[in-house]
Amino acid sequence: MKILYPGTMKRLIGLFGNKFFLVTVAFAAWLIFFDKNDLLSHYEYHQQLEKLKAERDFYQKETDKVTKDLDELSSNPQQLEKFAREKYLMKKDNEDVFLVVREKAVEE
Repeated sequence: MKILYPGTMKRLIGLFGNKFFLVTVAFAAWLIFFDKNDLLSHYEYHQQLEKLKAERDFYQKETDKVTKDLDELSSNPQQLEKFAREKYLMKKDNEDVFLVVREKAVEE
């Protein structure tokens, strides 16, 4: 237990009796808790910003990947044919296509 000395108690009472101190505390409380841009809102905005940055990076990588694939397909006819066969199951007129579907192992 802390013992307050008489001079300290008078200072605290004087501090809480000071109207400028009370106005400052009230203003700070208003800004921190009740304002449109309070601390909770700032935290939520920060979290949303981080999420959007992660999405931006993801889509940027995907765009780069698709651009690379497009350049490769535009410049190489063999690669374009391979892509059409694998992705869209296209074939030439004199060919037959067989799809091999592997079943998952059944756990006992």
